[in-house]
Amino acid sequence: MLNRAVILISVCAGYFVLIACTGYFVRRHAANSKAFVTGGKHFSPKVIAALLVSESIGTSITVGTAQTGFERGLTAAWVVIALAIGFLLLGWTLVERYRSTGLHTISAILEQNYGRSVRYGASVMTIFSLSIVTVALYAAGGALLGAILGLGHVTATLIVGAVAIFFVTIGGFRSVVYTNTLNAILKYVGVVLALAFALSASGGYSRLQVALPAHMFDVMDVGISKIIAWVLAGSGAMFASQYVIQGVVTVADARAAKRACYYASAMLVPFGIGVALIGLCSAHLYPGIRSIDAFPAVIAHMPAFAASIVVIGLAGALFGGISAATVASSTLLLRDFYELRRAGTVDEKRSLRFIRIATIVMGILPLILALFASKILLIAFLGKALRGTLAVLIVLCFYAPKFGTSRGALAGIVLSTVSTTAWFVAGNPFGIDSSYFAFVSPLVTMTVSHLHRQIGQRRRPPTQSLL
Repeated sequence: MLNRAVILISVCAGYFVLIACTGYFVRRHAANSKAFVTGGKHFSPKVIAALLVSESIGTSITVGTAQTGFERGLTAAWVVIALAIGFLLLGWTLVERYRSTGLHTISAILEQNYGRSVRYGASVMTIFSLSIVTVALYAAGGALLGAILGLGHVTATLIVGAVAIFFVTIGGFRSVVYTNTLNAILKYVGVVLALAFALSASGGYSRLQVALPAHMFDVMDVGISKIIAWVLAGSGAMFASQYVIQGVVTVADARAAKRACYYASAMLVPFGIGVALIGLCSAHLYPGIRSIDAFPAVIAHMPAFAASIVVIGLAGALFGGISAATVASSTLLLRDFYELRRAGTVDEKRSLRFIRIATIVMGILPLILALFASKILLIAFLGKALRGTLAVLIVLCFYAPKFGTSRGALAGIVLSTVSTTAWFVAGNPFGIDSSYFAFVSPLVTMTVSHLHRQIGQRRRPPTQSLL
C-alpha cells in the first residue's frame, strides 16, 4: 500500500512540476496582454482540437458522466456526445463568421449589432457561467485527488487550485495550448486503461448485462427531454464559449478552424461511451459507494502505474479546463471593462499586470465555492446552459441581424440568468431542465421587442413631404 501511494504521489508530483515549468518557460511569449490572450502565434488544427477536447471533457464532465453512468447506465454517454454535436454545428455554421469579425470576444461581436450595454451584459453572463464551470472543475478535482491520494477534500481542492492558478497566470494562453495537447493524449490513454481494467474486473460486457438491470443498457433511458436539453446546452456552450472562440481564431484560416472543430467532435464520441461504461462497471463492482466516487473507485483498485496515468490524464484535463476558463474570464475583464474605460490611455505594461491579477482573482473565487459543491455534472451543465442564451443571440446577430432590438437582447440576458439559475436551484421542477430557460428567454424577449418596434412604426404618422 505504501509503495502504491509513493508511486501515485511521485508521478502526480512530477506531472505538476512539468506543467508548472511549462507555464514558466513560455512566459516570454506572454510579454504583453495580446500575446497573453492569443498565445502570440498560429497553431495547427490538431493542436487546437486537442485544446478544445481537453477543455470540453474536463474532470467535472468526466467524473460527472461516470457518476451518471453509475446511476443511469449507458445513456450517460449523451453528456459528451452532446458536446460533439455542438462542435459539428459550430464548424458548419459559425466558425467563418467568427473569424471574419476580427474580434476575440463574443461580447465584442454582439456589441456590433446590439450596442455597448449588451456587450457588458454578455460579458458579465459569460464570466458568471465560466465561474460556475470552474466551481465544478475544482470540486471534481478535489474528489478525485482526495480519493486517490488519501487527502482530505479541502486539502486536495486547494492543491488543485494553487497549481492551476500558478501555471496559467505565468504562461497565459500559450501554456494552456501546449499543456492541453499533452493532457488530451494522456486523458484518452487513461480512460482506455481504466475501461480495460473495469471491464476485465467485471467479467466482460456480457457479465454486466446479466448482473445489472436492463434499463442500464438503454441509451435512451434518461429520456428524450433530458437528451435534448444536454444537446442544447452542449451546442450552446460550444457556440458561445470564450475559450472556444480564442481557440478557433488562433489557427491560420477558416478552413483550418473548421478542421479543428471536426477533429474535436470525432474524438469526443468514443470518449463519452468509454466513460459511461466505466460508470456502469463501477455500479457492478462497487455498488455501495457514493455515485460521485464511481470513477475514483475504479482508479483506486487499478495497478499503481496504470492508475497514475489515469490520474495525471484527469488532472491534466482538470488544469486545462480551469486554465481555459480563467484566461477567458480575465480576457473579458481586460477587453470589456479595463480597456474600454481607459480608451486611448491604455498602457501595455499595466494591461498585462491587470490581466495577470484578474486571472488570479477569477481562479480563487470559484475555488472557495468548490469546497461546498457536490452535484458536479449538474453544476457543470448549468454553466454550459447559461451560455446557450449568448448562442441564440450570436445566431440572430449573424443570420437575422434586424430581428429584435438592443433592449430585447439585454432583457434576454437578464431574464435567462435569473430564470435558468432559479429553476436549477429549485431542482428542475416537473422534469423540465433549466437549459430550456436559457434558450427560450432570449427568443421571447427578442420576439416581443421586435413586435413592439413594428407596432410602434405602424402607429407613427407618415412624414409629410414639403411641396
